Amino acid sequence: MREFLDPILSADPLLLVIYVVVYVLWGIGMNTFGKKAKIAEFKYWWQIITVYVLYMMPISILMKEMLWYEQYVYGLFFMGILEFGGYMIKSSIAHPNNIMDKFFGERNFALGMTLFFASYFPLGNFAVGWVFDCLQ
Repeated sequence: MREFLDPILSADPLLLVIYVVVYVLWGIGMNTFGKKAKIAEFKYWWQIITVYVLYMMPISILMKEMLWYEQYVYGLFFMGILEFGGYMIKSSIAHPNNIMDKFFGERNFALGMTLFFASYFPLGNFAVGWVFDCLQ
């Protein structure tokens, strides 16, 4: 188990701080956008921390050495669990007749969200790596 978690446990502290800052800001931005655009939102504000920092960030770190398309494909699995679970237990709120429903259809909302949010893993790792390199 230690070997599996080693990329997280042995990560540079500055890198971890950058991950936290990037993912928290990204989470706040996306939740705010989702609310304002009446697409979807978290039921509680603290879900930004649990989803973006405690769920997505460790997965991103574990996948950061993979090729971007591998990160995306694995991201589909992890975001699928998150999206379907969040809407199933109603901790995520999809606004009725939102633009995603109109584009994909109501029954495909969680699938559309999964396809979109899976890109966060390669994009997040790229952004964090860029900031980290700039600060070195």
